[in-house]
Amino acid sequence: MKPVRRAAGVLAAVLVSLVVSQASSAGLRLDPVASGFDSPVFLGSTPVHPKRLFVVEQRGVVKVIRDGRVRSTPFLDIRDLVRSPEDGGGGEQGLLSLAFDPNYGTNRRFFVYFTNVDGDIRVVSFRVGSAFGRADRSTFRRWVSIAHPPATNHNGGQVAFGPDGYLYFATGDGGGGCDPGDVAQDRSSPLGKLFRLNVGVTGATRAQVGYGLRNPWRFSFDPATHDLYIGDVGQNTWEEIDHTPSGATGVENYGWNEYEGPDRIACDSGDGLNLRPGTYHKRPIHWYSHSVGCSVTGGYVYRGQAVAEARGRYFFGDYCSGDVWSFVIRNGVKAGFGRHPNLTVPGNLSSFGVGPRGSLYFVSHSGGRVYRLAAA
Repeated sequence: MKPVRRAAGVLAAVLVSLVVSQASSAGLRLDPVASGFDSPVFLGSTPVHPKRLFVVEQRGVVKVIRDGRVRSTPFLDIRDLVRSPEDGGGGEQGLLSLAFDPNYGTNRRFFVYFTNVDGDIRVVSFRVGSAFGRADRSTFRRWVSIAHPPATNHNGGQVAFGPDGYLYFATGDGGGGCDPGDVAQDRSSPLGKLFRLNVGVTGATRAQVGYGLRNPWRFSFDPATHDLYIGDVGQNTWEEIDHTPSGATGVENYGWNEYEGPDRIACDSGDGLNLRPGTYHKRPIHWYSHSVGCSVTGGYVYRGQAVAEARGRYFFGDYCSGDVWSFVIRNGVKAGFGRHPNLTVPGNLSSFGVGPRGSLYFVSHSGGRVYRLAAA
């Protein structure tokens, strides 16, 4: 596969490189929070537990940090249900995220996204005991079942509640180069899509709200504006951040496999794919080339109170380099973009997370550590 590069795309790469080299983060730093995790891939929280952080380990375990200490007893252990690298799965399989119900204080329910022992996608819920201790596995309920092709990559993995109270989840295109199943642009396929589900009613069916995704590795909603941000992992040339403003109507097409970043992408004829005319909606709000990193990790807009310099900025990073960047949206346009050298995460940046009071956290995959954004 040889991407078709337009002059605008090449110019964008030059501009990105210049901005990255000039930016600084003198007023920000990383504070270590906890360590000793086994391949952590997500961090979640709930205001019901203002002193707890919930760290998702890829192997199928959720651990709790309370007051800076990691509890020895897991909050959830479903290793027998999960296919992960630990038991022969691919590097992108496993337990990948969790989300607490907005009514968790009364219904004690939370949701997780994982690949099961057959490598297929599952979204399920559990409830915890009345004392809000460990998850009760007998309360298991399956909400989403999606068959995944034999390839072990591009599983998506995010589950999160939106400002409308619906549960959102995003799937990858099923793996392989250039979307060999041609599913991301196929509205009838559940792969390469963003869905929402009303888990407050019995018998609810998922609704498709976005398509044309390759491997959305972390999406989030700005709690102030309700804008949606998606980090979509690229193939050979570009990593991208997609932005959909609050109030957008219709089903969004994020471009893959007709576009990668800003460029049209053509596949070799040998794989049976042809570049089809599409209904591509718009370019990503930001993209960067593989001269800068190799796999985007989507993040969050910081709305905490502790770090004034960061407020209102969308933070994201790269899994391979550990580099972190941020920008703001002003009148629908990206502004104030910059790299933060003081925030580079050692050991592969697998995820960001938000604490109960709006603090921003950084998760190191191979390092097994969690860090917090702080003022220098």
